[in-house]
Amino acid sequence: MARFIARRLLLALVTLWLLATIVFIITNVLPNDVGRTILGPFAPQETVDALNERLGTNRPILIRYVDSLRGLVTLDFGDSFVSGKEVFPQVIGAVGRSAKLAGLALLITIPISIAAGLYAARRRDRPADRAIVLLGVTLSSIPEFVTGTILVVVVGVQLGWLPVLATAPATADVLTQIRFLLMPALAMAIVYFGYIARMTRAGTIEVLQADYTRTALMKGLTIGQTMRRHVLRNALVPTVAVIAVQVGYLFGGIIAVEKIFNYNGMGSTMLFAAQHKDLPMLTAGVIVIGIVYMVATLIADLIMAWMNPRIRLEAER
Repeated sequence: MARFIARRLLLALVTLWLLATIVFIITNVLPNDVGRTILGPFAPQETVDALNERLGTNRPILIRYVDSLRGLVTLDFGDSFVSGKEVFPQVIGAVGRSAKLAGLALLITIPISIAAGLYAARRRDRPADRAIVLLGVTLSSIPEFVTGTILVVVVGVQLGWLPVLATAPATADVLTQIRFLLMPALAMAIVYFGYIARMTRAGTIEVLQADYTRTALMKGLTIGQTMRRHVLRNALVPTVAVIAVQVGYLFGGIIAVEKIFNYNGMGSTMLFAAQHKDLPMLTAGVIVIGIVYMVATLIADLIMAWMNPRIRLEAER
């Protein structure tokens, strides 16, 4: 296991370096004149030159690349072009807010989706199975902004059960914060229910058809004992991989939900940085989201290796 973890950590570091290099190329090399890109085509050349001098974008590209890697190592991404404040604390604050929303969404959808997938697999081709599959396909095909809008209109406005805004007061307790976050979390959980439930169902059906499962049943084990001892650890391996991908997406790809519920998470921060050409903020955001993806994938790899040792053995070959 130690060798497996070391391999995964090394791969994560290489991936992070490649990501940082790609981001540097996009933000520093592709735009020939960063100052002109920020100020627009009608700004005076003297103003553009002064901005390039202040930003350091007129220095040799190799020096800028080394500085960018040094900033990645020290977590110093400079100051925001818009606010003038240090970038990294602002990005970490946005990540923390996204973590609350994503964590609540996953806490809602994971147990329900896995339970539904297991139930459907055990009743394959029966009405309950068909209903769960149909429901999952239908819900996963509806975009988050549609489910969010419906929840705002029905649950928030007409019924008045939950706040239509996701940002709780600064002095709110934990239960109040959950109440404010519940509706956007439901909007995301509804969409991801289909992905996770169908993956769980498919993995469970495949394992139930395996020889060792039939052998366990022939030895006299009940279906419940067989599920606990032999099926679950193997059937849920693909589901863990799907959840890891969704974790990364929930941190940076839920811009529509954040806009509907007026929540200043990582998606809204990235959108604001892109609209205002705030390159340090955009760079730091992409790097941090990449780190979240890699950490989620690493944790998923470790869980899958623990659940199925064959994965660990194949990775060491």
